[in-house]
Amino acid sequence: MLKNISPARLAGFWAAAVIVMMSCGVVAGGAITIGNAELWLIACVVPPAVMLLLWHGKSPVTAAEALYSVTNQKEGRR
Repeated sequence: MLKNISPARLAGFWAAAVIVMMSCGVVAGGAITIGNAELWLIACVVPPAVMLLLWHGKSPVTAAEALYSVTNQKEGRR
């Protein structure tokens, strides 16, 4: 699904989206307080950080791929 995008670029898009939402809230008249700033900072930083920690370089083998490789090995041995 997201094979053509790097993890760093996806994290950047997430941060930009959160900043745009925060800006829209300020323009709409939302209160700017320390508590709100902390919540927006957490919403901007934590999800991309978790994503970057959990992002794997290679996807795990699916059941179909495993069965296909076993079938091809058996046919090759004959």
